[in-house]
Amino acid sequence: MKLARINTGLLVAIVLVNAYVIVMPFLPALLFRAEKHSAVKQLQQKVSSKPASGSIAADAETLIVPSMALDAPVNEGKTIATLRQGLWRLPYTSTPEKGSNTVIIAHRFTYTNPRGVFYHLDQVHVGDPIAVLWHGKKYVYKTTNTRVVPPSEVSVEAPTANSILTLYTCTPLWNPKDRLVVTASLESIQ
Repeated sequence: MKLARINTGLLVAIVLVNAYVIVMPFLPALLFRAEKHSAVKQLQQKVSSKPASGSIAADAETLIVPSMALDAPVNEGKTIATLRQGLWRLPYTSTPEKGSNTVIIAHRFTYTNPRGVFYHLDQVHVGDPIAVLWHGKKYVYKTTNTRVVPPSEVSVEAPTANSILTLYTCTPLWNPKDRLVVTASLESIQ
């Protein structure tokens, strides 16, 4: 009788763990569909409106991408361990105020927090606005290109003559063998 309870308990635990592993990759897509319309409109307003004087904190480095309902802090760090915190500006690339190529990367999906900050990067299309709040200013970009490249294509991180923003993550979701790259050019500084 005692062994039967243990076996039943183990079976239930196995079923729950398997359900978690199977359902979690679909959860962000379901939540995105449920929240998309209101979140996208709010973030589009946040990108397009002029900030009030002093309303952007000098230490509030943030990436805002309305088309993927993203408003998240950008982390600075010298090692890849920073990527576990969410968005990571690659330390050897530029920053918005310096011009050139600012590169921000994040995971597409993880089972731990944060759960794939760039899960919906494939929702960004040419013409979509993107904003970066950086050292008290808002840098507004317009998406100019989306493409898939192999991991060996490191030219996406190369310095550029003009001010651009490059976002990338692994793709496809189920077999991440390539990189999904979104490039945007600077439109204005507020």
